[in-house]
Amino acid sequence: MPADALKVPLLSLLTLAVTFPSLYVFSALVGSRLGVGDLARLLAAGLGVLLAVLAAFGPIVGFFSVTTSSYPFVVLLNVAVFTLAAGFGLSYLVRTVDHLLPRPAVVRPTPQPEPGTETAPAGESEPAGAPPPSPAAVRTVLYVWLAAFALVGAQMSWVLRPFIGSPSQEFTWFRPREASFFEAVVRSLRALFGG
Repeated sequence: MPADALKVPLLSLLTLAVTFPSLYVFSALVGSRLGVGDLARLLAAGLGVLLAVLAAFGPIVGFFSVTTSSYPFVVLLNVAVFTLAAGFGLSYLVRTVDHLLPRPAVVRPTPQPEPGTETAPAGESEPAGAPPPSPAAVRTVLYVWLAAFALVGAQMSWVLRPFIGSPSQEFTWFRPREASFFEAVVRSLRALFGG
C-alpha cells in the first residue's frame, strides 16, 4: 500500500510531464490564448478529479483484493477502475475547456448612419488582435492530446509496475522492462477466461 500511495500520484505527474509540451504546442498552433500556467491549472484540476475518483474506488478494489485469489481478475479490476477514473477526469477537463471557449457572438443590426455622414456610430470599431481560436480546432487538439495522454499513461503504469503485488512473486518496487501494458492486459484476459 505505501508503494501505491507513492506510485499513483507519480504515474499522473510523469504522464503529464511527458504529454504537457505537446498540449501546449498544439494549443498555441490553433491560436489558443491559454498560457503555460493556465494549462497547468486546468490539467491539475482534471488530475485532481481523476485521483479523487481513484480514492473513492479504493475500498471496492481493496474488498475484491482481499476476497478473491484470482490475480488476473484483480489486475483487470484495477485497469477498469483506472480507466473509469481517467474518464471522469478527462470528461471534467473537456467540460471545463468547453466552458472556456468563446461563445458565438450575437449579431445585432448595425444602426444606419444619417444620410450625408460617413462615420460609424461612436463606440463601434473593429476589434484589434487575432481572431479567437476556432472551438472545433481547440476540441480537436484536446481530443488528440487526450488520446496521447491515455496511451502514455497506460504505458507509464507498466513502467512503474507493480501496483498490485503478485502472490507468486516477492515484493519489489519495480519490475524489469518487458512487453507492454497492452500485452499484459491481453495476457490477463486470457488467464481470466481460460484462453
